[in-house]
Amino acid sequence: MSSRAQESRSVVQLVSAVLLLLSLSGCSSMDVLVANKINALNGTTVKITCTFTSCYKMDVTKFAMNWTYQESLNDTEEMFMTFQRKKGMVSQRTDQFGDRVTFVGNLDKNDLSITLSDVQLEDEGIYNCYVRNPPDRNQGHGVINFNVVTELPPPKDSTIAVAIGASVGGALALLILSMVIVKCLRRHRKQELISEEKMEEEGKLEAECVAEEGTK
Repeated sequence: MSSRAQESRSVVQLVSAVLLLLSLSGCSSMDVLVANKINALNGTTVKITCTFTSCYKMDVTKFAMNWTYQESLNDTEEMFMTFQRKKGMVSQRTDQFGDRVTFVGNLDKNDLSITLSDVQLEDEGIYNCYVRNPPDRNQGHGVINFNVVTELPPPKDSTIAVAIGASVGGALALLILSMVIVKCLRRHRKQELISEEKMEEEGKLEAECVAEEGTK
């Protein structure tokens, strides 16, 4: 076998080994995990979760992340929180949020979650969580559609089912009670009629006995 063929074979074996190691590692790229949609009650404090998975452990000298807000897809994104090498997660004071945003995640667990306090109707929009963790080449991106409501909708079906069940149960109870009362009244009336018939028969017998004694 020629030296060139041997070199080609060695390269193929090396590439195969690398691909095998990558497949066994179970890690292919970065993934950012967020809730696609959040319904927040006006005036409350809401947690906006963002976590990520990566093939590599986070290196603070290379790691980067940003939280941004945009009113709609056509609007410019405004950064309100970022990661700084020496300070960690730092909130950027903006006219939109002021000091209402707080970092509540854990960098050691790849958790970049925040809380937004005193939620306002103007906070409704799109929240973006950008993550970069070299040597991962791809930048992770999570998108959250944030809706603000003035009141939370009631639980579906359960309340209605309880109300219907209580109404039906009450109606059945009244119906059964009415049937029992009617049955008792009928029985009592029947007993009265039987007593009256017995008294009439006894009266006839006494009259017949008196008449027989008179004829004697």
